[in-house]
Amino acid sequence: MFHRRGSMLRLLVALCLSCGVPALSAEAQGVPTIRVGWTIPAEEGKYWMMRRPQEFPDLGKAYKIEWSQFQGTSVMSQALIAGALDCATQGVLPIAQGAAAGTLAVYIVAEHVGEKPGSFSVYWAVKEESPIRTVADLKGKTVGISIIGGGTQGPFDLMLKRNGLDPQKDIKLVEVSFSLSEDAIRSGRVDSSNMNQPFAARAEARGGIRKLFSLNEALPNIVHIVEACRKDFVDKNPELVKVYVRDITRGLKLALANRAETMNVVSEITKVPVSVLDTYLLKPNDFAREPGAAPNFAGIQAMLDVYYDTGMIPKKLDVRELRHPNIVAPIE
Repeated sequence: MFHRRGSMLRLLVALCLSCGVPALSAEAQGVPTIRVGWTIPAEEGKYWMMRRPQEFPDLGKAYKIEWSQFQGTSVMSQALIAGALDCATQGVLPIAQGAAAGTLAVYIVAEHVGEKPGSFSVYWAVKEESPIRTVADLKGKTVGISIIGGGTQGPFDLMLKRNGLDPQKDIKLVEVSFSLSEDAIRSGRVDSSNMNQPFAARAEARGGIRKLFSLNEALPNIVHIVEACRKDFVDKNPELVKVYVRDITRGLKLALANRAETMNVVSEITKVPVSVLDTYLLKPNDFAREPGAAPNFAGIQAMLDVYYDTGMIPKKLDVRELRHPNIVAPIE
């Protein structure tokens, strides 16, 4: 995805760098600033920090945050590489690709959401009346995925291979955003496509769509998005980043402890009505959150191994290289 967004990225980075003027002003007053990237959905701890800053005594006093919204983790990876961001939401795959290429060096300091037994897992669905009953039945079919080469493709490819299919030859893979998957399935534009929240809950409520398989059948305990900070920034500002990670820890704890207020916060950020959020957010049919935003490093290692085994990264990676010995959630 990186090469297709070069011109947009240069503009984006320039805009981010231009936003550094307030940061310099803040530093001149003795209050350091962290430039943080974020996206939608599933960053409830950071949403609390943005919308309820009064709940974080250090925020705005011991340090400030310069927030920048992005449309996805891949663009944030490039902004980190360019030095336009200090910390940002990241998927495991962009981190792995950057680490393997030697272009992105980060520490994973927290986790936003992942999967656990009993939690929601990204799944592929078909029409209720579809003759497709097994993964093997996808042979020769058109299948949707949110991003070709994205973080879910490794486990997806693994699931196909385990059922005797060649991901490159036996299906036609097309990009279908999560928000459009339901319509693509119902209209017949694809035979199957991936489902994510809140769109899965909406489709299930309407009926007529059936789950074919979930990613957790291929790879349990998937980690979807984490918080990552540039190694050079952390090494230069360890105490500053420690305070930031402490607030991420606090933010997620607040989010989990007060679901009603969290729905208000998320609604303010996403513009999704609370009535819709109430169908899944922080319920069993939602993604899993680790207590205190602790990264699931074992799960991340399993994903790194799958990305190597399926050819998505060129060399094996050790998750220990992505972990700072002291600066990692939970920090109380």
